Amino acid sequence: MLSATTAATAATAATTSTAATSTTPSSTSTAATDTAASQDRFLKLLVAQLNNQDPMNPMDNAQMTSQMAQINTVTGIQQVNETLKSMATQFTSMQVLQGSSMVGHGVLVASNTLTNNAGVASGAIELSGKADAVKVEILSPGGQVVDTFNMGPLEAGRQSFDWDSSSYKDVGAPSFRVTATLAGQAVATTSLARDTVVSVGSDNGAMTVQLQGRTAVAYDSIKAIL
Repeated sequence: MLSATTAATAATAATTSTAATSTTPSSTSTAATDTAASQDRFLKLLVAQLNNQDPMNPMDNAQMTSQMAQINTVTGIQQVNETLKSMATQFTSMQVLQGSSMVGHGVLVASNTLTNNAGVASGAIELSGKADAVKVEILSPGGQVVDTFNMGPLEAGRQSFDWDSSSYKDVGAPSFRVTATLAGQAVATTSLARDTVVSVGSDNGAMTVQLQGRTAVAYDSIKAIL
C-alpha cells in the first residue's frame, strides 16, 4: 500500500515547487505543471503498488481512497493559495492606482520629525484629554532646543501648529517635543508631522507612500489626508 509518508512527500514536493513561483502568467503555468506532475507521480506509484500487491493480502479500498483524498486535498489547497496570492497582488495594484490621487496632497504622518516647506514646518498633536497648558519645543538633530512656543489650553483631540522655520540653519531636519498638562498632571500626546506626498508604490505586497521630506512610509502610517 502507498504509505502516508509517500503521499506526504509527493504533496510536499508540489507545495515547495508551487511556493517557489510568482504570480506572473508564466510562473502560474509552471505552478500548474508542477501540480500536475506531482499528481502524475502519485498515481504512478499507486498503480505500481496495485500491480505488485500480494494477491493474498490486497490493498484495503478504504486506505486507498483515503490516500487519494489526501493528494486531492493538498492539490486543492495549492490552487487556493495561488488564487489568494493573485488576488493580493491585484488588490495592492488597485491600492497603488487609487493612491495616486494622493500625490501633491498634504498628509499627517505618525512622526515628530518636521519638514521645512518654504520657511514653515507644520505638525499636529493628538491629545488624549483636555489640557490647560501645552508647550512645544523644537529640537535640532543633536537634541538641542532651538525654539519654544506655548499653545495654551487645548481640548482633547487633534490640534495643529505651524512653526516659522525660516531662521533654522542646522543641517538635518528638526523635530519637536510636546509637554501637555492638566492641573499639573501630564496628558498623553501623540506627535504628527505634516508632509507632502510625492509618489506611491508597493513594497513586498504592501502599499508605500513617498513623502517630500522623509523616506517612504507604509500607507498605514498616514493618519490623515489634508
